[in-house]
Amino acid sequence: MSRVDLAIVRGDVLTTHLAPMTLLVHQGRVHALQAPDAPVDAATVVDARGMLVIPGAIDIHFHCRDPSYPHRGDFASETRAAAAGGVTSVFEMPISKPGTATLARWRQRAEVAVAKVYVNVGLYAAPGLLDGDDLRALVQEGVIGFKLFTTQAAAGREDEFEGLVTHSVAHVLKALELLRDFGLRCVFHAEEQSLLDLYRARAERLPGPDYLRHGASRPGVVEAAAVAVLVQLALETGCPVHIAHVSSAATLDVIRYAKRVGAPVTAETCPHYLFCTEADLAQADAFGVINPPIRHQADQDALWAALQDGTLDVVATDHAPFSWEEKDAARGNVLEAPPGHPGVETLLPLLMTAVAQGRLSLEQVVALVSERPARLFGLYPFKGALAPGSDADIAIYDPRERRVLRRGEGESRAADCNVLFDGREVAGRVHATIVNGVLVYHEGAIVGQPGTGRIVRPGCSTADPVLAS
Repeated sequence: MSRVDLAIVRGDVLTTHLAPMTLLVHQGRVHALQAPDAPVDAATVVDARGMLVIPGAIDIHFHCRDPSYPHRGDFASETRAAAAGGVTSVFEMPISKPGTATLARWRQRAEVAVAKVYVNVGLYAAPGLLDGDDLRALVQEGVIGFKLFTTQAAAGREDEFEGLVTHSVAHVLKALELLRDFGLRCVFHAEEQSLLDLYRARAERLPGPDYLRHGASRPGVVEAAAVAVLVQLALETGCPVHIAHVSSAATLDVIRYAKRVGAPVTAETCPHYLFCTEADLAQADAFGVINPPIRHQADQDALWAALQDGTLDVVATDHAPFSWEEKDAARGNVLEAPPGHPGVETLLPLLMTAVAQGRLSLEQVVALVSERPARLFGLYPFKGALAPGSDADIAIYDPRERRVLRRGEGESRAADCNVLFDGREVAGRVHATIVNGVLVYHEGAIVGQPGTGRIVRPGCSTADPVLAS
């Protein structure tokens, strides 16, 4: 028997089905699956009896903004949080100072990332400068996808959103025409700007309570109207479009139409929409401000139904760290609060709680956070599966313990801002996280080193450091 790098013994391993197995890892890949009590010769052995062994989660919607705003978080702190949450790859959005709108800036961010990351990272780029040659070069370099906002940048943040904001529907059409032959998805933050302007002005005049003003300033029609336009543009151009952070029942109706007519449109939602409603914002105040807003119970119910019927393809976090001071300063004035909430560390615990409650199956969770993200972004079967030859990106989850999430706990620099889920009971915890065959998180502690993660590129394995560097 040849010696391998790592053996995960006696766990319940999810491949095509869930079964007790021992999983062997060598040179960054899944080497073999064998009977749970078969002898092993491994440099490291992890005993996973009573635990679930699943493909590591892929968070396709993630912000850390490095190298800007280090007080909020950077590639090191926020990928430690990912590792603690069983997330083995994150796709970083192109908002930084300045925005990642050119090949030169993409390379600069990649250089910053590779020295710091504990998990793999894919890097989006912003296509709004409409430079076809640069976009082609970005694709050749390995950009994971593209990102656009249908809204304008907040005052004072214009440089962060260079190439990310759209000036008109015609501008979006031109961007999609340039992107369509590359085969990569363009992810959209979809809210209609003129409606935003109208509803914000109305919300400013509303009587209290203040925490309701944010939702009033961005009702579901604002999201649904923007998505309706994007569906037509996707049909017109054939460019794959992905709708980020779907929050409303109205938007789900539009996405169902898109899928019925064969538009190349996919969509995600986030845990804060699935597990929170507007009622939770009375306590969370500015800490619950996220764009689009957390909405009503009817919207939440519609989102759960859309996970079941396939309208929604992915669950991602929109992890967006801010400091306590930045959020706290907006208490009592939610319309001025910075929008975002930490989420990468609680993604799996929340969804595994849904499994324990019978709302989702384990197979559905793995499809939503691992297999489908890998397929949509050209990474399957390197990622999103546990099979011989797949990248050894693995989460070991212990579902047996009931525990309570607490604000301030965890690896994210923004852990203090986790007010939405403070006090919430969840089923289980991440026991271990393996990235590229390396144990990076184990029994409540980070045990890996910065630089363990690599750059994720479509069609490439991160087990090959030459391709992933």
